[in-house]
Amino acid sequence: MGKIVIIDDDAVFQVLLAEHCTLLGHEAEVAGSIEEGRALLARRPADLVFLDVSLPDGNGLEALPFIQGLPSMPEVIIITGMGDANGAELAIKNGAWDYLQKPLTRQEIVLHIQRALEYHEKKLPRSAQINLKRDEIIGKSKAISHCLDQVAHCAATESGVLITGETGTGKELFAQAIHANSLRAKGPFVVVDCTSLPEKLAESLLFGHVKGAFTSANCDQKGLIEQADGGTLFLDEAGELPLDTQKSFLRVLQERVFRPVGKDREQKSNFRLVAATNRDLWSMVEQGLFRSDLYFRLNTFNIHLPPLRDREQDIEKLVMGFVFAICRRNHLSIKGVVPETLETLAAYHWPGNVRELKNTLEKAIIADPGNPVLYPIHLPPEIRLCRIRTMVSQKHEQTPASCGPPSASGPEQIVFPESLPPFKEYRRQLTADIEKHYLQRLLRDTAADIAKACGVSGLSRSRLYDLLKAHGLGCAADPRPE
Repeated sequence: MGKIVIIDDDAVFQVLLAEHCTLLGHEAEVAGSIEEGRALLARRPADLVFLDVSLPDGNGLEALPFIQGLPSMPEVIIITGMGDANGAELAIKNGAWDYLQKPLTRQEIVLHIQRALEYHEKKLPRSAQINLKRDEIIGKSKAISHCLDQVAHCAATESGVLITGETGTGKELFAQAIHANSLRAKGPFVVVDCTSLPEKLAESLLFGHVKGAFTSANCDQKGLIEQADGGTLFLDEAGELPLDTQKSFLRVLQERVFRPVGKDREQKSNFRLVAATNRDLWSMVEQGLFRSDLYFRLNTFNIHLPPLRDREQDIEKLVMGFVFAICRRNHLSIKGVVPETLETLAAYHWPGNVRELKNTLEKAIIADPGNPVLYPIHLPPEIRLCRIRTMVSQKHEQTPASCGPPSASGPEQIVFPESLPPFKEYRRQLTADIEKHYLQRLLRDTAADIAKACGVSGLSRSRLYDLLKAHGLGCAADPRPE
């Protein structure tokens, strides 16, 4: 018997949907608003939630992160009376089970309830059994936990995995975690750094060569593909693989056979491929810089790692873990970290992500090894300035007049041009006005609380600051370094 919650302000639809759930043998409770739904879900676990988009107190999609973060991890079916392609994309990308448009037939309702609950029932035991070896992967934020769940699900298979994400997000650590939790854990983990593959020697390094194959080949040499036999081949920065080499490598992936340079017969290598890149491979395919057939081979299972700026709640654990490791490696007493240092680190944008954070801490510790505590003064000026800018910005935000949106009359109205300019100029003007109108209302409705504004708008803090700055809204002092 499943536990179902219906969040919809249409009383007739509530009754009909609840009746269908009851006839199928499930428990159903209803709520007429986001606030009522959140209160209901906080009191009792749910397996499935039907969530309307248009509710009296806001857009139902705003409640999606809260619902998915619940301990019972319910499936969510979005229902709407008016189709919206953008809303559907947002819902599906954020893990909704489906996006349905009213009216719904009885057959549709029954099928979706059955399928969603079947999936949910099988998902929970699988999640409970996951006990990952995660080594240096630190953090418990929702973003990183989702990636670790993906590692657990793909590790037990032989499928290829493509790990994407910005530089410094920990792609190699995740590749190692996939290997360590797989059936190949006792085999080798071989790294191919595509950024350092000389184009003329790429095939020799990958496939190996025999003595005399070329001028400097003084002895037989095993290639990286042969070395990975029985284990995992990690193709790091796959987007940098030379175009000529991609064709040869594709055949290796298809057949698991290769021919060392200068050898007259082929050899086999039983390896699993895990690739990583910080580039948009599909964009490279469209530009003719990456083979489409190789892209589809690599992208069997995709894990996208979040940037550190989207993992703010993990920063304290990362800092403490790195400080401990750095001090031990350098034979120093473990340093303490004052709250102000953590606040300063949390305020920074971290364009270099986790790698930059680790390097920053190492420099700070080595610069004053005898001090038992890490203070903000030990950090680089550009990082300390970020916190100061944020504090100044927050003080300005407390004064509505300095934050842009009018306090009494509400946001400025959108003004349509009297004369008709060319289409592109007309669209540009109106798009800018609409953006400004939205941002003014956003600041007014959230009392200029940037954290709330990010939650309501779905924008990252850095993107919101960029937009506020672009539209001249006074509280948007960018906290990132110049």
